[in-house]
Amino acid sequence: MRAEISLPAREAAGGEELTGDLTGPDEAAGLVVFVHGSGSSRHSPRNVAVARWLNGMGLATLLLDLLTPSERLQDERDGRIRFDVELLTARVLGVLDRIAEREDLRNRALGLFGASTGAAAALGAAVRRPREVRAVVSRGGRPDLATERLAGLRAPALFIVGERDAEVLRLNENVARELTVEHEVHRVPHATHLFEEAGALERVAEAAGAWFSRYLLPTTTS
Repeated sequence: MRAEISLPAREAAGGEELTGDLTGPDEAAGLVVFVHGSGSSRHSPRNVAVARWLNGMGLATLLLDLLTPSERLQDERDGRIRFDVELLTARVLGVLDRIAEREDLRNRALGLFGASTGAAAALGAAVRRPREVRAVVSRGGRPDLATERLAGLRAPALFIVGERDAEVLRLNENVARELTVEHEVHRVPHATHLFEEAGALERVAEAAGAWFSRYLLPTTTS
């Protein structure tokens, strides 16, 4: 399965749409929606690399732009929209609605992968849709920016943070203390915020893959 799809953009002027790249096995039992971070897009090389890893594990992935073309141009000028977590959360909810309408996608177990400010939007959407979202992974995320009370989160959550990304690590640990659902703060050794160190991104992909496999893929018994 490999396709570029268009999705309605909530609260967008002029009827503009969002664009996403859907990839993975045709019969994948699970679907992971990627929610990119501030100033990024569906072409983020780090998210693309993680998505390929998940595809190799038998999961489908949807990488999408949360901003319309005109919004991206505006954001490049003033950088404001990328921090509008309420808007980004609404966009994720709109995507979940569209997935529920598509016969080829709606029966797949759903996970969210958020990076940077996108992690806040992913977590907020998971709080609002507890029956739909089965697992969340945050990569170098800012869960402290979520507009929803994360104590209400019901989806198991994995927070992946670079060991040397001290401030973001502290913020993630503070949020994790509020959660009652199963969760974990996973520290990638020697890594900084963008996981540019040798082997760091591979460890992100491995941790995310293990988490989503646990909650999105059917268990097998021998």
